Amino acid sequence: MWDPELYGQFADQRSRPFHELVARIGAIAPANVVDLGCGDGALTATLAGQWPSASVLGVDSSEEMLASAASRKTDRLSFVLQRIEDWGPAGSIDVLVSNAALQWVPGHLSLLPRFVSALTPGGWLAIQVPGNFDAPSHTTLQTLCNSPRWSDRLGTAGRWPSTPTPSEYISALAGLGCTVDAWETTYAQVLQGVDPVLAWMRGTALRPVYGRLSAEEAAEFDAELGAMLRAAYPCQPYGTVLPFRRIFAVAQAAE
Repeated sequence: MWDPELYGQFADQRSRPFHELVARIGAIAPANVVDLGCGDGALTATLAGQWPSASVLGVDSSEEMLASAASRKTDRLSFVLQRIEDWGPAGSIDVLVSNAALQWVPGHLSLLPRFVSALTPGGWLAIQVPGNFDAPSHTTLQTLCNSPRWSDRLGTAGRWPSTPTPSEYISALAGLGCTVDAWETTYAQVLQGVDPVLAWMRGTALRPVYGRLSAEEAAEFDAELGAMLRAAYPCQPYGTVLPFRRIFAVAQAAE
């Protein structure tokens, strides 16, 4: 379902939250680092560069993404095909990162006790998830999926779970004995090109939609959605502004 090339089209915008998340991790020389929902491994590889003594494991459920990640493997960087909700560590973890992945796991707050229990004393858990599911991009997508033309196959494809707030992450993680730093940021992303918001969504939110449609139907759906998105996000001489809210939580386990 995932297309590494489409996902990487906006690599700069997608990588910025990752780097801002990791910058809040206070680990000095971790031995074992895990990236849950590693995608094509490009950002996972930066963790190996940041901590040169660490063994880094990337976990993802997409065979397509991991095929793209395979070329990045080293003696310290490896990847495994597994769903986040099924993952369990082989040993203690010093740093556990999940960037823009847990939003695909309904009720993922229930996974936090398992994640924290996997950490070494003083270990770190860092999470970032999109918080823009009530934005015009996603409400427009849901409206179209629920329309008479598409509802028989796509009625559920445009539905998204609510994202926990920073306060909810603090409550959940502090209740597990962690010290927590949580915040949110809305990035006013200026995108270039023709139908850039549609192009952005092709790499993420539209993947479940495409999985239910033929190539001809997907083209028809894109044409309808593109017109709606152009109205919601009008192009300006300098580009198209896509506000994008993201939620961050960084927790350190008790010593």
